[in-house]
Amino acid sequence: MIKDKVAIVTGGSRGIGRAIVLELVRSGAKVVFTYLKSDEAAAKLLDEIKELKGEAEAIKSDSREYSQAKKVIDGALAKFGHIDILVNNAGIIKDKALMFMEPAEWRDVIETNLTGYFNMAKACIVTMMKQKSGNIINISSVAGVVGTPRQINYASAKAGICGLTKSLAKEVALYNIRVNAVAPGYIETDMTKDLKYKENLLKMIPSGRFGAPEEVAKVVSFLASDRSGYITGQVIKVDGGLAM
Repeated sequence: MIKDKVAIVTGGSRGIGRAIVLELVRSGAKVVFTYLKSDEAAAKLLDEIKELKGEAEAIKSDSREYSQAKKVIDGALAKFGHIDILVNNAGIIKDKALMFMEPAEWRDVIETNLTGYFNMAKACIVTMMKQKSGNIINISSVAGVVGTPRQINYASAKAGICGLTKSLAKEVALYNIRVNAVAPGYIETDMTKDLKYKENLLKMIPSGRFGAPEEVAKVVSFLASDRSGYITGQVIKVDGGLAM
């Protein structure tokens, strides 16, 4: 189960991350979530968690910097004494055809969507190894499984997350640490609301609709719980059949 476990969720103030935070809180976890920009969104989420009688803390942090990732982990340990679950979720998109993509747009996406995951995992892995328990869940994307045009940077980072997940799962399994990834398809969030050619995209999805953030969050909750105790090193697609 998840009750009374301590979870860290990066990029937790909006979209899929917000849904994950709320799902974990409803399941009884104590949650530390990070955010980068909107103090207002973070405060609003904390208010909602209070109404649920949950326990959470928000930390403004940029996971691209290892020193900041370590401060998040150290802060969670100081407050709660242990860390049971890490959900790497923070991400950005800067879509553009390769011929027009600037090197800075490549670096920004890779550093946030891949290096940030490395930083957070590295910052907490020794603690989990000492505990001989832990659970890391990385949010990838079907873009990293099948590739998508005009998303060379994003798809490369998300594919890298799949490799990180499988490699780390093998590395730490004997320490009773599980590492899995969730690969959402098109989900109704701020990141996708302005997508062009939405009608054409819907035709590609066997289920005929975009997913809801809560549907991704429930899979994360399952992977974070003891119910999935024999699952590690997996990339689970939540995409309405898009990447079959």
